[in-house]
Amino acid sequence: MTRHGTQIPTIDVELARRLVADQMPQWSHLPVRPVELSGWDNRTFRLGDDMSVRLPSAEGYREQVAKEQHWLPRLAPHLPLPVPTPLALGRPALGYPWPWSVYRWIDGAPAATAPIADHVTFARDVAAFLGALQRIDADGGPGPGTHNFHRGGPVAFYDDQTQESLRRLAGRVDVARSRDVWEAAIASRFDGPPVWLHGDVAPGNLLVRDGRLSAVIDFGTSGVGDPACDLVLAWTFLGGEAREAFRRAVAEWADGAMWARARGWALWKALITFPADDDDGPDAAVTRRVVTDVLAEHAS
Repeated sequence: MTRHGTQIPTIDVELARRLVADQMPQWSHLPVRPVELSGWDNRTFRLGDDMSVRLPSAEGYREQVAKEQHWLPRLAPHLPLPVPTPLALGRPALGYPWPWSVYRWIDGAPAATAPIADHVTFARDVAAFLGALQRIDADGGPGPGTHNFHRGGPVAFYDDQTQESLRRLAGRVDVARSRDVWEAAIASRFDGPPVWLHGDVAPGNLLVRDGRLSAVIDFGTSGVGDPACDLVLAWTFLGGEAREAFRRAVAEWADGAMWARARGWALWKALITFPADDDDGPDAAVTRRVVTDVLAEHAS
C-alpha cells in the first residue's frame, strides 16, 4: 500500500502490536489477535480479552477517528444497547500515517454470521435502537460530509455514480425501472429536523448474543441529517415478515418519501457493487436480490 509515493506498512497483527507497544506501554504485554471479520474501512484486532485496536485502512477514513472519539461517549448513555467505548487515541507512527483507536471489546457475533432466534424481534430491536439514536439532541453534531461519505445528505450526491453504473449494467439490470426508483429518490426532499443517524446499518455492524441484537458498532459513517440511509437494512438483510415488522416499527418517523430516498440509497450501493461478471458468490447473490427487491417494492 502506498500513499503519496510513500509505502504504508501492511495493516496486520504485527503492526497493531508494534503501535500499541510504542504508544501504550501499559498494554504492551497483552496479546494482539485477529478477529473473524476484521472490516474493510478499518481493520480491527483483539487486544487482550477486553479491548480492540481499530486502524483506518485508507486516508478517506481518518476523519472518522476523531469523530468517534468525541461523540461515542456522548451518545452511549442515551442508547438502549452497547456501542464502542473509546479508551485511547493513537497517533501516526512506525510508517502508519493515520490516527487510530483502542476501544473496549464488545462480545457478540455479527448478524451476518450469527444465528438469530427470531428475525421479527431482531427487526424491531434495530428499529428501537434507531429511534433512540434519533431522539438524542443533534445540536452541534456533524452534518453530511467527507467524514461519512455524505450519509444524511441528499442521495443525489451520487447521481453521477448511479448513472454510470446504469450505463455499465445495461442488459444485466432493468435500467428503465432502476431509473424510476432513482428519479423518485432524488426528487424527494428531507424537510424534517436533522437527527442522528448511524449511516451503515449493515449486518456486519449489528452484534448478536443468544440470538438477540446485543450491540451496534462502527459509527464511522454516523452524523446528523436525513436518516433515510439507515433504512437500507430492509433490503440488504431483512425480508418477509421481518421487513414488514421493521417498516411498522419505524412508521413514526419514516414516511413514504423517506422510503423512496431509502430505496435510492439501497439501489446506489447495489449498483456500484454489482458483480462485474457472472459471479455466483454469496455477496453477488445479495446484491442482485437487493436490486430485485427494491425495484419490486417501488413498482408496488
